[in-house]
Amino acid sequence: MKAFQVRRYGKKEKLVLAEVPEPTVKDNEVLVQIHSTAINLLDSLIRNGDFKIFLPYKPPFTNGHDMAGVITKVGANVSKFKVGDEVYARPSDFHIGTFAEFIAISENDLAMKPKNISMEEAASIPLVGLTSWQALVEITNVKKGQKVFIQAGSGGVGTFAIQLAKYLGAFVATTTSSANTNLVKSLGADLIIDYKTEDFSKILKDYDVVLHSNRDNKILNKSLQILKPGGTLVSLTGPPTKDFAKKIGLGRHFQFIMNLLSMSVIRKAKKLNVNFEFLFMKADGNQLSEITTLIEAGTIRPVIDKIIPFEQTNEALSYVETGRTKGKVVLKVKY
Repeated sequence: MKAFQVRRYGKKEKLVLAEVPEPTVKDNEVLVQIHSTAINLLDSLIRNGDFKIFLPYKPPFTNGHDMAGVITKVGANVSKFKVGDEVYARPSDFHIGTFAEFIAISENDLAMKPKNISMEEAASIPLVGLTSWQALVEITNVKKGQKVFIQAGSGGVGTFAIQLAKYLGAFVATTTSSANTNLVKSLGADLIIDYKTEDFSKILKDYDVVLHSNRDNKILNKSLQILKPGGTLVSLTGPPTKDFAKKIGLGRHFQFIMNLLSMSVIRKAKKLNVNFEFLFMKADGNQLSEITTLIEAGTIRPVIDKIIPFEQTNEALSYVETGRTKGKVVLKVKY
């Protein structure tokens, strides 16, 4: 089968289109013929080697974290799915590889694809949907009437998180450029801030939750200051914390390093009487099934910027790296 692989780590390295063996299926896995996959910034960071400290993939390996497709084989112990089911997923870490024609994946990572959307739309959902769910439901348990600030509202996570926060009953503020104001408004955003001309920290006050996705330290510090006492900032960009290192089973040496990396922001958070959480989303088929229900009910809709042929995976990755996408960029694998 065809697959786009990381042959060598590096920002300037291209993924290599290779002919590789079709995956074999373990007892708890299914084999999925991938119809569509989607690009995430995480794919670039993995290729760059930025996450080698806790995700030490050994090249060559197939990249990619989102997929929608059809089950063609099931393992001996699989009980929830059968051949022919249309499914979607974000595979678990160390089992990634959706930039390919087939993937073997644990049934625990899978959910049934929403019936009311296409394969391309379904492939755009898992990573951003689970990230939003884990930030707003699992970690912060957003309640009706709370105030949530979602940065980069027109991006992949932002377009999903705005809709989920509105479903949970929150008042939602977001940042975007004036060109994307109508998009985020159509998703339900209550307060829209043009990050090019306005300073969100001078407008927002006493927020319960911030979903932080900017790498600038100044933005991180300002984001902590708009929280009310007891509020929580969930960061998708870090720094990773000692608790995160413990959770994923890293040794004391790495826990020490991550403690040093996050010491400054945790001190600032404590001084302000707010909470700082680093989120590196995880695969979860049960949570994805909850998301399926919301999509089938019409509560949340996918937002797609472009659908690009599988052969142009490197070009699609470069486009996502510009940070100018509106929603997700999807790769069509099967025609």
